[in-house]
Amino acid sequence: MQIKIMPKKKCLSAGRGPLIVFLCQMISAVEVPLDPKLLEDLVQPPTITQQSPKDYIIDPRENIVIQCEAKGKPPPSFSWTRNGTHFDIDKDPLVTMNPGSGTLVINIMSEGKAETYEGVYQCTARNERGAAISNNIVIRPSRSPLWTKEKLEPMILRNGQPLVLPCRPPIGLPPPIIFWMDNSFQRLPQSERVSQGLNGDLYFSNVLPEDTREDYICYARFNHTQTIQQKQPISVKVISAKPSRERPPTFLTPEGNTSHKEELRGNVLSLECIAEGLPTPIIHWIKEDGTLPINRTFYKNFRKTLQIIHVSEADSGKYQCIAKNALGVIHHTISVTVKAAPYWIMAPRNLVLSPGEDGSLICRPNGNPKPKISWLTNGVPIEIASDDPSRKIDGDTIIFSNVQERSSAVYQCNASNEYGYLLANAFVNVLAEPPRILTPANTLYQVIANRPALLDCAFFGSPLPTVEWFKGAKGSALREDIYVLHENGTLEIPVAQKDSTGTYTCVARNKLGVAKNEARLEIKDPTRIIKQPEYAVVQRGGTVSFECKVKHDHTLIPTIMWLKDNRELPDDRRFTVDKDHLEVADVGDDDGGTYTCVANTTLDNVSASAVLSVVAPTPTPAPIYDVPNPPFDLELTNHLNKSVQLSWTPGDDNNSPITKFIIEYEDSMHEAGLWHHQTEVSGIQTTAQLKLSPYVNYSFRVVAVNGIGRSMPSEVSEHYLTKAAEPDKNPTTVEGLGSEPDNLVITWKPLNGFESNGPGLQYKVSWRQKDGDDEWTSVVVANVSKYIVSGTPTFVPYLIKVQALNDVGFAPEPAVVMGHSGEDLPMVAPGNVRVNVVNSTLAEVHWDPVPLKSIRGHLQGYRIYYWKAQSLSERSKRHIEKKILTFQGSKTHGMLPGLEPFSHYTVNVRVVNGKGEGPASPDRVFNTPEGVPSAPSSLKVVNPTLDSLTLEWDPPSHPNGILTEYTLKYQPINSTHELGPLVDLKIPANKTRWILKNLNFSTRYKFYFYAQTSAGSGSQITEEAVTTVDEGKMAMASRQVDIATQGWFIGLMCAVALLILILLIVCFIRRNKGGKYPVKEKEDAHADPEIQPMKEDDGTFGEYSDAEDHKPLKKGSRTPSDRTVKKEDSDDSLVDYGEGVNGQFNEDGSFIGQYSGKKEKEPAEGNESSEAPSPVNAMNSFV
Repeated sequence: MQIKIMPKKKCLSAGRGPLIVFLCQMISAVEVPLDPKLLEDLVQPPTITQQSPKDYIIDPRENIVIQCEAKGKPPPSFSWTRNGTHFDIDKDPLVTMNPGSGTLVINIMSEGKAETYEGVYQCTARNERGAAISNNIVIRPSRSPLWTKEKLEPMILRNGQPLVLPCRPPIGLPPPIIFWMDNSFQRLPQSERVSQGLNGDLYFSNVLPEDTREDYICYARFNHTQTIQQKQPISVKVISAKPSRERPPTFLTPEGNTSHKEELRGNVLSLECIAEGLPTPIIHWIKEDGTLPINRTFYKNFRKTLQIIHVSEADSGKYQCIAKNALGVIHHTISVTVKAAPYWIMAPRNLVLSPGEDGSLICRPNGNPKPKISWLTNGVPIEIASDDPSRKIDGDTIIFSNVQERSSAVYQCNASNEYGYLLANAFVNVLAEPPRILTPANTLYQVIANRPALLDCAFFGSPLPTVEWFKGAKGSALREDIYVLHENGTLEIPVAQKDSTGTYTCVARNKLGVAKNEARLEIKDPTRIIKQPEYAVVQRGGTVSFECKVKHDHTLIPTIMWLKDNRELPDDRRFTVDKDHLEVADVGDDDGGTYTCVANTTLDNVSASAVLSVVAPTPTPAPIYDVPNPPFDLELTNHLNKSVQLSWTPGDDNNSPITKFIIEYEDSMHEAGLWHHQTEVSGIQTTAQLKLSPYVNYSFRVVAVNGIGRSMPSEVSEHYLTKAAEPDKNPTTVEGLGSEPDNLVITWKPLNGFESNGPGLQYKVSWRQKDGDDEWTSVVVANVSKYIVSGTPTFVPYLIKVQALNDVGFAPEPAVVMGHSGEDLPMVAPGNVRVNVVNSTLAEVHWDPVPLKSIRGHLQGYRIYYWKAQSLSERSKRHIEKKILTFQGSKTHGMLPGLEPFSHYTVNVRVVNGKGEGPASPDRVFNTPEGVPSAPSSLKVVNPTLDSLTLEWDPPSHPNGILTEYTLKYQPINSTHELGPLVDLKIPANKTRWILKNLNFSTRYKFYFYAQTSAGSGSQITEEAVTTVDEGKMAMASRQVDIATQGWFIGLMCAVALLILILLIVCFIRRNKGGKYPVKEKEDAHADPEIQPMKEDDGTFGEYSDAEDHKPLKKGSRTPSDRTVKKEDSDDSLVDYGEGVNGQFNEDGSFIGQYSGKKEKEPAEGNESSEAPSPVNAMNSFV
């Protein structure tokens, strides 16, 4: 169960401490959730939940039931007043009160009269926290009196005179519904000439001889008692002499030139003008001081009645009806005044406060005249109620301050004027309750990866608690851009990932205590079909197998189900399902179709399908088979209007029995050269009775079919022309769609020549408004497919029908379809546009839907325009590029993705129909928060010296906020590509140049550089550079190289190389004999410190490799990363000394192999010298 919170604000923050996510709320009123366990403990004042209507008209033949239901804790008791005084139900044996309820049942069916219990009733529900009262319920029995007896003289008139037949029904409760019928209970036809007025009278603008009858009867139907009373029949005789002279219009009702009408707000305003005249006048309506409201104006009774629904004060004014015929025009002006019974602007709402808090009840009604407000407390006028120091009345508001438990009560606001009243109950319940979490503890939530996860934390407390969420036992950082905390306490992870798994703790706090609840979230891998069933073709009688391999989360147990053509597999032993295979044996033709594998888990499901095609088995070698020879000798007999008999002689079947004959026809009158399918018969028939259509010049041919295929067509039969007849079908695909706001385009698919059944094909197009009383309007058009009706109102439903006809007659009555006249652009913009910024790149827009009638067309959806007016980190404005998102249907919210952080955006919303967009809503502006910056645009190293390097850079192209600083990290790289110690340096954000001093000479450095905003660190850019070389040492190295080029030195080196070669040969011989060579013995006795495990504090360099360097470790490499010597590295081999790997000889034959190979790149820090070894240095050390 969720609870509704009404906080003033909320916020989501992330940090490094254990308090990660907060729901920040201002103190506000609390709504008590309808949780059964919670309601058992909480006291609550009474609330009226159900009551009878204010004006309660009852059926005097049934028992009287006056409803009054209420809730509260403890359950309330009920009492009643009648006509302002206490109604003691115990003293009246006919009156009972339902148990646990305040509903009264008055048993008048056994005895008693309904009139005895007429009066004004009011219910009171009371408990220890206060009393709520119902409306004043006025009980009146329905009345359906009879017509008074009267003698009606026959009415005799001359042709063309006006006539009014009075109804004057008896006054009933409620007023009856009036209609005119004859003795056969058939409604009398009405038209622009004859119509019923609002008062029930029947008006004739002019009479005709066919109006003569003796049974004009007015009926009154009383709905409450389900009775119908009838007036004495009226006889009318029209003398069919020379008709009266034509005359201009005169109003039969209302009388005079002006009249006045008063109506209440929200009701239907009905204005009527009925005129007599010869010829019959036509009525038009206008509003003198404005226009008639679109979408709320309707015409009834052949435009003699103007109706405006949902009338408001703005509809007051002067309305003019105009009656016009060929001899003149008259006008009548009706002054309309709209009054208003009281209605709510803001009704008081229940208030739950904790001791010491403040609050208010607001009662804000409106009406015309302005309502008078009076306050009651527990059903007693507040002026005479006991004083409460925490309460202060200020007109339509009661202000509470520093409330205590004794301040609990039910308050009533009564707003009244001469047209009615409103009564609202609202309680003030002072509760002091520590937080309670209503969601079950230790709930396990399982969610598929990359889907939303919602963790519930429904809570209650007074004062309203704040909610916090933690992850893990000690709390871990939750980034605000992936967590959303809802007002009801629910934690949402929009896109749950594997690392979202864990224990989450919800904590609710107020000043009275703390409540906690844990929830476990598990993220599961989605179910996938990694081997889908494949399309298969199999011969009849063969076996086919489909494979469906599923990969799923190991904790979920999938169920595999196979479907054929989206239905369960047939109950047949030939179908075998085994794990991930479906096998079908002895395949038949019926087994062809689509087979679908469906994998279901408790959290998701996937499916894949394949088609099985069944073909005939390949025939064994046999006589040559072929398609049949064509039939011949076609003959037509039994010629009738709509049928003929065709006979033929089959050709040779060519060793494959003929299975069927296909008969085709040609209509040489309408579609010469085109052959159509007529019918098919079995292969053993040689005659067929063919059904024919009228007005077709037929010729036929026959095709034979066997297991191989179709024969060539036979020769064509003789021609047979059938007689013409009326069409037997109507056009299809009839539609009515407007292309302009004032037209209706009616389209249809016309009949083809074959379907016309005769010459002179035309169409009768008919239409009328769906909701009007208009007669059908019809027009006959040529053989076309479209007709345009002009002058229609905008987007009004029409009934449409299109009937075919030809020179012989009409087709059957066509079906009626509904269409719409043309759409126009929407009139109203969406209101109440709200923007909720989710994170720095995402916002959610909400809006209120526009009224359907203002759309003036088919609702296509809503379109959001949004654009970045300015980045908050840039002073100058950019070129504005508007973006558009369209949301289909009646959606009232949408997400704006891809926003730029730290920017100023503007948004508006428009409704879209088939015509286009409506007006834009007022612009709403919002700002996106800061984000992390992009990498600096460039990084260059200039002016290298012996011990310094100068760095120059350009700021990030997308700062996404206000830069706070730059971070520079750098470390040296020695000649073996090992990384030295890492130095971390902070640089002010306003710098674009920095000099690094006290560096080592002739050393390569690697730099890592990135910018920061308050949102975090951005992407880094890297660069490498080398300090300059010491010229003194370079000169010494040059001299040493010069010595190495002397002849005597070269000879010495050759001798040394020869000795080493002899030594290697001896070692190789001894090794083959199984012994150890001296170097190995020495190594065993005195391990070389170069390959000993290094201590943690020896400062050894890690090894460095370029980004492209991903070579594996070589066998001769140094100690592995775990600082141990592997067994295979100590085997007797020259490779251990570098030979054949990284070992090499210098020019003088000296061995300078290395013990270390290259590794995969890994971060390391050290303090060894980064000086690159040279051949001379290696030689010197060897000597």
